[in-house]
Parts: sequence; structure tokens; C-alpha cells
Amino acid sequence: MQRRNELVKSKANTVLTLEEAMRKPCKHRDMEMALQPMDNYSSTPGGPNDTPLAFWASWNLADRPRRIALLLDDCQEEYRPYAGEILPNLVRLVDTFRSVRSKHAGVCIAWSVWSRLFDDGISNAMDRWYGPRGLRPDYPENAAYVFTGKAGLQPLSEIAPDDEEVLDGWFYHGKHLDMFWTFNDDGSSYLDEKLKALDIDTIVISGLWTDECVLATAYAGNARGYDVVVVGDAVATATANQATALAVANSTVAKVLSTDDVIGYMQNDLVIGEPGAVKGTHHPDGRKRG
Repeated sequence: MQRRNELVKSKANTVLTLEEAMRKPCKHRDMEMALQPMDNYSSTPGGPNDTPLAFWASWNLADRPRRIALLLDDCQEEYRPYAGEILPNLVRLVDTFRSVRSKHAGVCIAWSVWSRLFDDGISNAMDRWYGPRGLRPDYPENAAYVFTGKAGLQPLSEIAPDDEEVLDGWFYHGKHLDMFWTFNDDGSSYLDEKLKALDIDTIVISGLWTDECVLATAYAGNARGYDVVVVGDAVATATANQATALAVANSTVAKVLSTDDVIGYMQNDLVIGEPGAVKGTHHPDGRKRG
């Protein structure tokens, strides 16, 4: 205990003041900019109480070389009734990414399906939110749970992974809204490790549901250091929240683009980035070492 207290005290004594920290060299800091006083923008014009109307991503896909993944979020047979309108766009995206992947190592595709079951005890907070047996215990009805058994957990046949993609581990069963929330034995994210192995730095999200799994994956991807794209006409939901979800995604953690935008970029403007040039792999949030 004494040793621990000494370490805590030592760390506390090494905390620099702002002035001291600014004088300390840092290779990633623009010193000229850092030394300029920062205006305190207590209000900005245009919105209620002079708050911003919206935020948006500061980057465009073609701004830099990228290593890019298409994520097919819970595009499974159980949800086919809700996927009809977006299915043609999902097919186009898969075909395009497969074609580009055949020529470039820095491109991949990942499929997940939702496989929660009644009372499986995996996530008690999720069960408290949805109810462990759906909205009505006497007549369970909740989009978070699968009712049609194993067949419902198969990827939509039109965009299903082939045998090689399955063998390579690009199809997996998720346990939560967030596609990154499936873990290896060492506690690392299964999807994150798959993407790290190819030095992916940009994820393109499509699938179901926009206001649940898509948003959750977008936030998780951003927190892990990926640039995030949500394909607005290749995601759908069972609720009335489609437009709201896309507006939130576009003004917080993602660029919402159309299928045509993404395909046009992949076919005409994609430049494959050097491994590790943008996103580090040594930390869960994508920071680089040092």
C-alpha cells in the first residue's frame, strides 16, 4: 500500500501546468497554432439559442489514400421484409467491393448476423431495455430477437458470403447492437482485429437497423479510430426513425453517402493507402504508438 501511495504521489507531482506542457516539445503539435489564444465560442449563429444548426465530417472519401471495408450489418433472412427496398443497393455494394478487393489487399467485406435468443443472459442492460422476452411476454414482439430459428440467421441469399469468405472468418454472429461487440478469448474485438490485420482505416456501413445496429456500429467505429461512412440508401429499419437516425449519424460520427457515391468512389477515385499511415493498431481507439 505504501509503495502504491508513493507511485500515486509521484504521478501527481509530474502533472504539468498548461504553460509547462506548451513548452514541452511534441512532434505532433503545430506550435504556432497551439500558442494562439483560443476564442471561447459560447454561441454560434443559425440555430436555437445561437447554437450550431449541425456539424459534419471535415473529410471527403477522396481526400487521401484509404484502406476500406464494407460492413454488412445484420443483413439476414429474418429481416428480409424490411430489406426489400435496399437489397438492390446492397447487391451493388457487395459486387463492387468484391471486384475492387480482387485487385487490392486493402479492401475487405464483413458480414454479421444478430443471434440473441430469449433469456440468454448475455447483456442484462439490453434485456432491461427491450425486455427479456420482447415487448409483450404473452405475445413476444421485438425486432431485437430472432423468432424463426437457424434459417433466420442466414445472410440474405443475394449478398451472402461465399465459402472462402466464410472460411476466412468474415462472417460471424453478433451478440449486441454494435458490430464490434463480439470478442475473442483475450477480450479483443473480433471485428476490430480482423480489420486491423489489413490496416483498414475506413468503414462503410450498410444493413439493418439504421437506428440501432447501424448507429451503434458507427459510434463504435469512430471511437476505435475509423473514418465512418453510412450508406443512406443501403440501410433500413423497422421503426419510423430512419430519417432521424441518418441525420444524427451525419452530424456526429459519419458521412452519410448514397450507394452511387460510394460505388463511384470505389471504381474511380480509390487510392489504396500505406498500412498504418492513418490509423494506428496499438490501442483500442486506433492511436499510434509514441
